[in-house]
Amino acid sequence: MASFKEIHKKYKGKRVALTPDEKRVISSGDTAKKVYREAHEKGFKEPILTKVPQAVVPLVGPIFV
Repeated sequence: MASFKEIHKKYKGKRVALTPDEKRVISSGDTAKKVYREAHEKGFKEPILTKVPQAVVPLVGPIFV
C-alpha cells in the first residue's frame, strides 16, 4: 500500500487515482474527471479516486456543540 505520508507530501490538495490494490498512484490533477480519464486511458477500469487534503489535522475525541 502506498504510504499516505508520501502521497500527502507529493500530492497535497490534488485529486489522485490509485491502483485497485492501493499500491501506487496512477494519475493526479486538479479535477476528478481529468484524473479518472487519465487512469482509464492507462488501462485501469476501476481506479480508486480520492482528494488528498491540504493539511492533516488530528481529530481528538468527539466535539459537542
